[in-house]
Amino acid sequence: MRMVELIQKKRDGQALGDEEISWMISSYVNGEVPDYQMSAMLMAIVLKGMDEKETTTMTLKMADSGQRLDLSAIPGIKVDKHSTGGVGDKATLMLIPLIASLGVPVAKMSGRGLGHTGGTIDKLECFPGFDTGIDNARFIRQVRELGGAIMGQTEDLCPADKKLYALRDVTGTVESIPLIASSIMSKKIAAGADAIVLEVMCGSGAFMKNEKDARALADSMVKIGKLSGKRTHAVITNMNEPLGEAVGNALEVIEAIETLKGRGNSELKEVVFELGSHMLILNGRAVDREEAFSLMQDVIDDGSALNKLREIVNAQGGDTKAIDDYSLFPAAKVVRSVKAEEKKYLAGMNCEEVGRIVCRLGGGREVKDAKVDLSVGMKLFKKQGDLLSPGEVIAEIHAGDEMSALEAERAYLSCLELSDTPAERLKLILGNISS
Repeated sequence: MRMVELIQKKRDGQALGDEEISWMISSYVNGEVPDYQMSAMLMAIVLKGMDEKETTTMTLKMADSGQRLDLSAIPGIKVDKHSTGGVGDKATLMLIPLIASLGVPVAKMSGRGLGHTGGTIDKLECFPGFDTGIDNARFIRQVRELGGAIMGQTEDLCPADKKLYALRDVTGTVESIPLIASSIMSKKIAAGADAIVLEVMCGSGAFMKNEKDARALADSMVKIGKLSGKRTHAVITNMNEPLGEAVGNALEVIEAIETLKGRGNSELKEVVFELGSHMLILNGRAVDREEAFSLMQDVIDDGSALNKLREIVNAQGGDTKAIDDYSLFPAAKVVRSVKAEEKKYLAGMNCEEVGRIVCRLGGGREVKDAKVDLSVGMKLFKKQGDLLSPGEVIAEIHAGDEMSALEAERAYLSCLELSDTPAERLKLILGNISS
């Protein structure tokens, strides 16, 4: 085969065959197809698209480009969860112990944050000593014995996706549903779980800015999951404001723990329970959402979910005392209160800008290898629909110095949309798509 012929075929809007896609992926990973030709192919895909069969074939070939994790030694239906990323997204920190405490094995590979969205691995490293670099054997053993484990993505998992993602990032070919879907699902399939729950976020703080695109992406990934033999369900959630109150690694960990203790943020709990209910249903542990919600509330009430978090943190070398003594987490040098300037209703905010503010404080990374300050971030006490009173504390800035805190305060106030009339509360769960 010749790559130029495949580029021309896709340029003209024709579908690529299974053998053509297989050859293209393997040849690119092996270095036989150069970046400039793959860049042309990616742009042709952005412009002409791919049908369901093409997208599924590409996903499976990407998953097969490296090692697939074999979870057969773990009894039961293994469940995984993936989020497309948003601001203040700490749901995984709750979901793993919550679902594992109900006897459902959760084998979770997670990544680090990039850009305005945070990463689960960064958050877990707030626990002193927590090891996310465990090997596959230890990962599998821990899931078998404790019901849950979280590890960083291994280098030999989906090397095709690593190369393609880096190329898309610098060639203007990120915004393509077939390419996004194949990137996400190739890693989920290679990670070995039997069932996958996907959270597809949409809004100003998400990568998918509108609900139409979010639904199209969710539908594509669910179809890929079904065609690849994985039980798959997608939940579309609203990211027009941060999830919960906390944005920033250590602050988000504390909020997640507080919610597991039964006294955390109600919006965070709503999203976590929605995602968790589908994990339990796909596993067969619950027959419907009502039963799933009841089971999850029970393990929060009796402390089982919190105890499971202790077990997982301890098994991966973390200091479990931090679960009760938050002073053991990284703490910012400066905490600045942000006060409302006038009596107005909060009608909205630029959620992506909130994430960018935390990045500028040092709590995120714009490039892959940048160092993150785990202590910095924001706590937001007001959401869309709330009335602000002059002098009322509406947020906290956690920063490394006074100047950074002041700059963050100014940026936050400028990204708020205020109104003289009440605004509606945001609807958090926008839809579900199932295979």
